[in-house]
Amino acid sequence: MWLPAHEDPRLQDQQPTRGERECLVEYLDFYRRTLALKCDGLSAEQLATRAVPPSDISLLGLVRHLARVEQSWFRRVIEGRTEIERLFQDEDGGFDLPEVDDELVRASHELWQGEIAHAREVLDRTDLDAVVDVHGQPTEVRDIVVHLIEEYARHCGHADLVRECIDGRTGQ
Repeated sequence: MWLPAHEDPRLQDQQPTRGERECLVEYLDFYRRTLALKCDGLSAEQLATRAVPPSDISLLGLVRHLARVEQSWFRRVIEGRTEIERLFQDEDGGFDLPEVDDELVRASHELWQGEIAHAREVLDRTDLDAVVDVHGQPTEVRDIVVHLIEEYARHCGHADLVRECIDGRTGQ
């Protein structure tokens, strides 16, 4: 196992969920913490390692990509702030990494955590039944949250493979 259950930060103070909103938010936060856990303890070079050629996926690329995803769904779609330029617009969704060093890693994690904090605020004040426009289709916010859970879960699976290629660490 990655960590014994009593050391896993995702399982601390975990209470049974009550209701749809709490359940969805808990699942989304669980996967956000999972990606952070998969990145823990690695150097900048390791975080930038593209461990499954020819794919451009790296752990740092996943962090940057998911910052873009959070920004796009919560700021641009749910809040309707389409004037905001998408993160990594001229790059491959965050996977095209410039020269990697500790500063880029710090800035990327801060960007991701900042977008998560904003997303939590937006979700706290937005009804799951609210309808927003997604590519011309009326879509409930709950559908967006479920999509984000799926997006994180899929990318956490990628993170598992990348991390295993980097240092052999597997599990959870």
